[in-house]
Amino acid sequence: MEARVNYFGNSVTPKVMKYLGSAGKVVQDSTLPAATQELVKIRASQINGCAVCIDGHTKEAAHAGETSVRLNLVAAWREATVFTEAERAALELAEQGTRIADAAGGVTDEAWANAAKHYDEDQLAALVALIAVINAYNRLNVITQQPAGDYQVGQWG
Repeated sequence: MEARVNYFGNSVTPKVMKYLGSAGKVVQDSTLPAATQELVKIRASQINGCAVCIDGHTKEAAHAGETSVRLNLVAAWREATVFTEAERAALELAEQGTRIADAAGGVTDEAWANAAKHYDEDQLAALVALIAVINAYNRLNVITQQPAGDYQVGQWG
């Protein structure tokens, strides 16, 4: 598989990636737990079918100490007993925030209230920003058919 667009072969995508990366860095530096951040990125990427993001984020999470059991169960988090209640709330918010078009009302009040039980206002803001940023990356990568499989831990900083 060959990508439709070389991100570094034009003048637009490097600039877009720079700003997405800056937004991602704000979230990364927040108090939202790093493990939760990776789980959310993986789940949104699974929903969106973004193989290159799944490849990178599962490798980064494993490198940071995430277990293979938890990584293998992200897609079935509702039935898995290995996630905390806070992580489950974040995954629910990520799913609803990723599937906005699938629900008439967008993110439900119940999902928001559940997340708010586990995260303070700064963490909620970081979680919402994270969901938006990973969805933007997913869309860029899926539309341009970026290939997956050869990501190396730390490759993007």
